[in-house]
Amino acid sequence: MTVTVHIPASLRSYCHEDRSELMLSAATVREALEQLERNQPAIYQSICDETGAIRRHIHLFVNNSFISDRQGLETTLAPGDVLSIVPAVSGG
Repeated sequence: MTVTVHIPASLRSYCHEDRSELMLSAATVREALEQLERNQPAIYQSICDETGAIRRHIHLFVNNSFISDRQGLETTLAPGDVLSIVPAVSGG
């Protein structure tokens, strides 16, 4: 099952070929992150800390749903879903 991972502009330089999207085959958000860890370790390290937890300034969405409002890392992915990585923005 193929899903699209949307890479935000701030993380594209960590991606091979500076890509804005990656295609992965994963059944859950956790599986997608595991694939990123193997194939795109710099992006993975920007998303997850050394324990594998999502960093507090990163939000993950499946389509338009925040994964914390669903099943977290166990959120099921369906073919054609879009997993979006959204870094928090702050300033003043």
